[in-house]
Amino acid sequence: MSLSIVILAAGKGTRMKSSQPKVMHQLGGKALLQHVIDTAKQLNPQPLVVVCGNGAETVVPYVEAQGITTVMQQEQKGTGHAVDQAKALFAESQQTLVLYGDVPLIELNTLDELINTGGDNTLKILTALLENPTGYGRIVRDDADNIVQIVEEKDADEATRQINEVNTGILCIPSAWLAEALSQLDNNNAQGEYYLTDLIAKAAAQGMHIESVICEDEMEVAGVNNRVQLAELESYYQQNRATDLMMAGVTFRDPARVDIRGEITAGQDITVDINVIFEGTNTIADNVSIGANSIIINSIIHEGAEILPNSIIENAEVGANCSVGPYARLRPGSVLAAKAKIGNFVEVKNANIGLGSKVNHLSYIGDTDMGADVNIGAGTITCNYDGANKHRTVIGDRVFVGSDTQLVAPVTVEDGATIGAGSTIRKTAPSDALTLTVSKQKTVEGWKRPVKKK
Repeated sequence: MSLSIVILAAGKGTRMKSSQPKVMHQLGGKALLQHVIDTAKQLNPQPLVVVCGNGAETVVPYVEAQGITTVMQQEQKGTGHAVDQAKALFAESQQTLVLYGDVPLIELNTLDELINTGGDNTLKILTALLENPTGYGRIVRDDADNIVQIVEEKDADEATRQINEVNTGILCIPSAWLAEALSQLDNNNAQGEYYLTDLIAKAAAQGMHIESVICEDEMEVAGVNNRVQLAELESYYQQNRATDLMMAGVTFRDPARVDIRGEITAGQDITVDINVIFEGTNTIADNVSIGANSIIINSIIHEGAEILPNSIIENAEVGANCSVGPYARLRPGSVLAAKAKIGNFVEVKNANIGLGSKVNHLSYIGDTDMGADVNIGAGTITCNYDGANKHRTVIGDRVFVGSDTQLVAPVTVEDGATIGAGSTIRKTAPSDALTLTVSKQKTVEGWKRPVKKK
């Protein structure tokens, strides 16, 4: 069976009160539309088409950068009109699945069930049973329980509005029939639009077999029309992600206070305190502890590492049994070997920190290759930028750097060297020797401290 998928993403999203296209607003760290695209791709459609309109200057390049075909709906004249813009692309397939760029949480299993219900010549509708169906089109059935039409709420009488089985908008339709039937739609309705849902009455009148699949979880088919709904879906999404991770062996001190904005590959016996944010693609190994208010972005954290509170780790790798924080920042390109320690108010950028090395306090280590068993004193700075270019600092094994030292790159500190406190090192510090710069201390006798003027 060949399958086409058409994703409708042309709406303006007026109720979002935003200059950004509605489908580009984020849920769980990625665009609403991206959630739908990612699910659609798993069905291997030929083709996958996104119908764009409002905000096309943003949406079209975003979609086409992923190798996905777009078509334009220059005027928004309804869902039927939107699908019609893609007719030339889907007409040769056997079935066409219609999805929505603002319905991000639809599950692959649900779509798979819908597609495989009935035969290739069956019109298939995904419906839901809602306690409060306000705003949705109602599924109208005859006495034999056959679906005969979908009535939009604005066109429904009071009896029809009492129906609680609603149209989710997601349909799977025989492509050849769909291509022909779209040209027969009219806009004789309260909205003056060409409704895709009007195809159901046409199919019923022609005796086409119509099947439905009821989606058990209404949040799967919930659309986003305003920021309140977006927040509700975000909360639901985060709850589900946290639940999945807890079932896999992660402990959250409070699963309601974690944000997962991307993908996590997680081991077992991981402990995550409150208000931790995960962004991008992260890998967290067994027995890792992550302290409160930390942010982990596109990073790898190896077994037994401890991330203390209020630390930021971005595009970095933390070795086994390392300690980071509190209030530490690992910037992109930072790699910590096993048992390294990065202490409070330390920033590391594009640097390799060797086995068991320690940068405990108030230091900046940038563009550096550091060996094993190094001790960096408080207030040490690698001066890696000359105003135009970055330069590297090389620190060998077993080096001891005294507090308040500046290492002016490019510079090398050889194995076993000791740097005296308060030094500014501009040349190679030789191995197994003490290197320091000395400024003479003097006392000014009779000096008077200034007093505040009245």
